[in-house]
Amino acid sequence: MTDTESIEIFAVIRERRSVRNYADRDVPDEALRAIIAAGIQAPTALGLQPWQFVIVKDRGLMQRVSDYCKPILIEKIGEEARPGTEEFLAALKNSDFNIFYNAPVLILVLGAREAVSSVLDCALCAENMMLAAWALGIGSCWIGSAALVQQNPDLLAALKVPDDHQIVAPVIFGYPAPLSPKAARREPRITWVP
Repeated sequence: MTDTESIEIFAVIRERRSVRNYADRDVPDEALRAIIAAGIQAPTALGLQPWQFVIVKDRGLMQRVSDYCKPILIEKIGEEARPGTEEFLAALKNSDFNIFYNAPVLILVLGAREAVSSVLDCALCAENMMLAAWALGIGSCWIGSAALVQQNPDLLAALKVPDDHQIVAPVIFGYPAPLSPKAARREPRITWVP
């Protein structure tokens, strides 16, 4: 790896952000394949590679999932009201709001239920995918609340999620519309043990 490549990798990691505003532009299938190819390079316990992927471009289906999840989220947030949830709660109560932010693509990273490391492995895979997408000029956002769809057998069937897998990472992808500045990161707390 050259110094230039190292600098580029750190730049992608530093500049990547969660995108919640997308241009009305499709993501090519080749780019989606490249993103998944980067994802499966993630570490995986015992080499099990417990992931499987569902690519959803059907915006009507994404809207159905959003419509199903929103009232459940409103109820959950209402029960656990805490600072930082007010804006999201207000958005959820807006009938026009879509939890997928009108992104053109949703990729479900599924984990095999039988693999004990499935959730961690698939989370690492999803992070690789989000970094690879950013390197290609494609934004992403992990929509964790969309995993609530697992409570709905009809929607799971429409999403083609097999019974022996669970949704670990619902991640949206698309070309970013104009973005606001990225929020600054707090300094990490580090303890050195010599």
